[in-house]
Amino acid sequence: MEEALLFEKTSPGRIGYSLPALDVPQCQPSLHLQRKTLSLPELSEPDVVRHYTRLAQWNFSIDQNFYPLGSCTMKYNPKINDWAASLPGFAGLHPQTPDSFSQGALKLMYELSSMIKNLSGLDAVSLLPLAGAQGEYTGLRLISAYYEARGEKRTKILIPDTAHGTNPASCSLTGFCVVKIPITSEGILSLERIQKEVTKDVAALMLTHPNTLGYLEENIKEISDILHEKGALLYCDGANFNAFAGLAQVRDFGVDVVQFNLHKTFSTPHGGGGPGSGPVAVDKKLEPFLPVPIISKNHDSYALNWDRPQSIGSLSAFYGNFGILVRAYTYMKTLGLEGMRRMAHMAILNANYIRSRLKNHFHLPYPKRFCLHETIFDDSLQNKHGFTTLDMAKRLLDYGYHPPTIYFPLVVHGSMMIEPTESESKQTLDAFCDVMIKISEEGKKNPDFLKKAPYTTKVRRVDEVHAARNPKLVYKA
Repeated sequence: MEEALLFEKTSPGRIGYSLPALDVPQCQPSLHLQRKTLSLPELSEPDVVRHYTRLAQWNFSIDQNFYPLGSCTMKYNPKINDWAASLPGFAGLHPQTPDSFSQGALKLMYELSSMIKNLSGLDAVSLLPLAGAQGEYTGLRLISAYYEARGEKRTKILIPDTAHGTNPASCSLTGFCVVKIPITSEGILSLERIQKEVTKDVAALMLTHPNTLGYLEENIKEISDILHEKGALLYCDGANFNAFAGLAQVRDFGVDVVQFNLHKTFSTPHGGGGPGSGPVAVDKKLEPFLPVPIISKNHDSYALNWDRPQSIGSLSAFYGNFGILVRAYTYMKTLGLEGMRRMAHMAILNANYIRSRLKNHFHLPYPKRFCLHETIFDDSLQNKHGFTTLDMAKRLLDYGYHPPTIYFPLVVHGSMMIEPTESESKQTLDAFCDVMIKISEEGKKNPDFLKKAPYTTKVRRVDEVHAARNPKLVYKA
């Protein structure tokens, strides 16, 4: 076949698409394609561009306004990151290009690994995981391989009740049993409870740090000591690493393995289903088990090393989501170490500023300490006037703001988890806080008004209970 797609004139003013017949073996009749002209609408280029531009404008994005989604974090993506990732030498590089012709890409990934190692203080890094959740899965696979190599049978992973939702799922996928550990009234883990729960069949504690309430686990080093004394490991869910990047290393906490969500700390795109990246950093004892390939350096040349006999194997085709790695590398190079430290300082400052401005209008479920990267309120004050967190979230849409994360973590009833990130200015934070206070006052005067919000969006309030109980899973034209 000389051409994969032929264009032919079908009628005046109209272009049709004609597929040539394929020479398919007779034993596979289902693969035969007949020559057929597709009936497509006749549209000018301006019509098409305007249609998709209009659809884009109906969606909400971080380029339009403040997006205070907590924990998952919708962080601004600098345009220079996209510019770097679109350079022809990167964007046009075929994944099967030989190492000798891929030196620039390999060097970038090697240096990105080195920067992540320096920030974490750990000994080795894999850039292969395609998302933070797959990074969790990878870390747990490494822990499993480590104990298997030692001939030990450990079946349990301890997970706090404030953990990210993917943590228990990752444990189940890797064959571990989950043991839920409750937090204290101060929002952190108890040393006494950890001491009690770490038995000889516990492989690791999977600890989000800072935790999903936005608090520092101030006993983390003592927790790691308890684990290590009993032969267990400390896994750190590093999704909230933006709270201390450049300020402390996870090695200082006694961490054995950590995954990083690049969208969270290193400004790569998030949402829409991907692509993502969740690099894993490990202590030396786990290094032999890292997935293949790893990037090795010999003098001034770089290569993909597949000769890893104890490796857990491959995680995906080729080498991860390379375009995302380029974006993270660009961000880190732009900021440098001092810039990373300022990023963490500003993330903490912004979250505590919102906490301070709203604490007299919304209830703080854990008020005894300052937060780090995010702050959490509940709706107990609003409930007294007949409206809820959901009503607040719907009304925020009318003011042009995406709602924060709501009803998570589950330990906080009516939770509103707000994470401003370091990207936002004081003016933006003040405007958002003003609207939050205004909506609360609206609800106190007329709760029914909030219960019918939003009023200005393309889709109005839906019956979510009815939708959950009677889902329409089949599209009908």
